Amino acid sequence: MITLSKVSKVFGTRSLKSQPIKAVDEVNLTIDKGEIFGIIGYSGAGKSTLIRMLNGLETPSTGSVVVAGNTISSIKGRNLRKARQEISMIFQHFNLLWSRTVHDNIAFPLEIAGVKKSERQKRVNELIKLVGLEGRENAYPSQLSGGQKQRVGIARALANNPKVLLCDEATSALDPQTTDSILELLVDINKRLGLTIVLITHEMHVIRKICHRVAVMEGGRMVEQGPVLDVFKNPTAQITKRFVQQVTEPEETKDTVAHLLENYPQGKVVQLTFVGENTESPLITKLIRNFQLDVNIVQGKISQTQNGSYGTLFIHMDGTDEEIAHAITFIKEQQVGVEVISDAE
Repeated sequence: MITLSKVSKVFGTRSLKSQPIKAVDEVNLTIDKGEIFGIIGYSGAGKSTLIRMLNGLETPSTGSVVVAGNTISSIKGRNLRKARQEISMIFQHFNLLWSRTVHDNIAFPLEIAGVKKSERQKRVNELIKLVGLEGRENAYPSQLSGGQKQRVGIARALANNPKVLLCDEATSALDPQTTDSILELLVDINKRLGLTIVLITHEMHVIRKICHRVAVMEGGRMVEQGPVLDVFKNPTAQITKRFVQQVTEPEETKDTVAHLLENYPQGKVVQLTFVGENTESPLITKLIRNFQLDVNIVQGKISQTQNGSYGTLFIHMDGTDEEIAHAITFIKEQQVGVEVISDAE
């Protein structure tokens, strides 16, 4: 559905003393039809420039961008406008027409496309129902909540039956509960319509919640990519590890572990990593029954991804060195990841 081959984007500067800025650097990427693909990175990573090249708002300096069979990087004019009909976009700040009602905002792209009034009405009604805005047809954007505004934006983006939906930080302006409702709507749309969705974000929660695969960007380059569960299980780049920690390790974990090390002069603090069915294993019970150990649960969390569950658990084990070593070997045999955070001695 989407293929990027050796794509780079260089921006020149007005100052003769300043070097050109390489916003995107030699990116290769393939996104499958019907996939929800996430691109994550901090500000300045190049992700916004990258997504704008998918619909021709930016032209790559080198390389090719192919979307739904169209070489977006090289076509212009009428051909580009036609290709864009199959690529829609939603934005962080909604970009609604404030003088138009919900109904008329959704109908706007249909009007531009020359769709007959009766067909427009039918399509708008379908979309209002799809995004859960029944009863709000005649409301203006100023009368809507942030989540409702984004639902209008999604409905408008779907008006012309696109094959690809681009989401540019689409939930960044929303509170956590509203964010989850919008993400659930995108998953529902993906399943119902088979729509390919590409979203950029700086929040790993968004990736974890709905994406099948993820690419991590830093300094204009793709530093890591793969199925979300695999990336959670085994992040290799340092930036990826930081993103994964957003979800898997509560903010208070480090303080709790530090406090534990101060107050328990013996034993080991261990981080356990569970993937898939292993998240349901009664591991702590087995440790207490089979080994002469005192086991204290420090902190834990289970996260759901589109590919399965991922969990982390921090525990303190107190006992003889030999017994702790046997316990760690036993944990590994249960297909659970083990990392000794620190000796408490």
